Amino acid sequence: MQTNLADWIKDTPEGREADAILRKCVHCGFCLATCPTYNLLGDELDSPRGRIYLMKQALEGAPVTARTQVHLDRCLTCRACETTCPSGVQYGRLVDIGREVVDRKVPRGFADGAFRRLLRFAFLSGPLFAFGLGIGRLFRSLLPSALAKQVPPKREAGAWPAARHARRMIVLDGCVQPALAPDINAATARVLDRLGISLVSVPQSGCCGAIEYHLNAQGAALDRIRRQIDAWWPHLEAGAEAIVVTASGCGTMVAEYGHLLARDPVYAQKAARVSELARDVGQVVAAEREALAKLLAGKPPVAEPVAYHAPCSLQHGLKQKGIVESILREAGFTLTLVPDAHACCGSAGTYSILQSELSGQLLANKVKALESGSPSAICTSNIGCLLHIESGASRPVSHWIGLLDDRLA
Repeated sequence: MQTNLADWIKDTPEGREADAILRKCVHCGFCLATCPTYNLLGDELDSPRGRIYLMKQALEGAPVTARTQVHLDRCLTCRACETTCPSGVQYGRLVDIGREVVDRKVPRGFADGAFRRLLRFAFLSGPLFAFGLGIGRLFRSLLPSALAKQVPPKREAGAWPAARHARRMIVLDGCVQPALAPDINAATARVLDRLGISLVSVPQSGCCGAIEYHLNAQGAALDRIRRQIDAWWPHLEAGAEAIVVTASGCGTMVAEYGHLLARDPVYAQKAARVSELARDVGQVVAAEREALAKLLAGKPPVAEPVAYHAPCSLQHGLKQKGIVESILREAGFTLTLVPDAHACCGSAGTYSILQSELSGQLLANKVKALESGSPSAICTSNIGCLLHIESGASRPVSHWIGLLDDRLA
């Protein structure tokens, strides 16, 4: 694709990166077939190729309207287009740049801006979020059914093993996961403990920065990332082998730290090191297959089949396919066939709130596909997907590491 970026951006780091990405696009249209919003709406401007044209026009200085903003807002950033693209177009990075530029040129109205700030505050408030969740659970039976489905049941964490092994790893706590599903990291700690690894929670560890970054509060997100690195760094210097991430959406963000802070003279090297050491929990368990096989030896197969949803962030962001499925099969689980397994469930961080109609259609399609094989339960690798699917499914939904923890117990 030929480009002619405007003078105000072409010589900036963002402009040079966007220009290089745009030039890789050959207009082939392969991305359209795997784009969730294009498949729903049939509008070229709600496809990766269409959005690339819109961002190119904005970066070249053409007038930008609210319609441009709407089409970019509708993008889930699922990055399925990246998996499909034969030219290696880094669409996810381009859309981050494009959204920031468009938001500068088309300021959001007061109500829209205030609502986005409210979302940031609500999800990142920690104890206040947990308090509000507790109130919601207390009065869940009194809520309208549609709203009650959005309030997940309480999950008990169970015991967290004491750090007793020479091998240690640290874990990302996340922003809402400790309140919504404390059982996920606790189950991870128990599984790794059986594999000879102690998992350590860092008190100062919190949100990975994705919520703020994808709501275009990019400066605040980078400050949060620096604080996250500061919290982890002493543990990495003390010999922690890896940073375990149990939410693949967060894992995709942590994998970008090195890129996002590449021009920061203080944090560039540390950020690159953190991204290098970040591991999805599936990677960690897969690396200990021999020890896991010994623990599972002699156990009969699990009688009831299970459906697994591979999150977009795992498939297309982290480029990890088949790892979790192979672990579950080796552990004795039978996985049902899920049609269109590459398709997004519609969660995508705050997307299910900001684009509820589109998200609801994607959810209905995903639940239908997951339940088509009559599984006894559904599991996944990301807290956002878990809660979103749970709100529409008729079967129990959990993180897959919980199934493995129960199996080993």
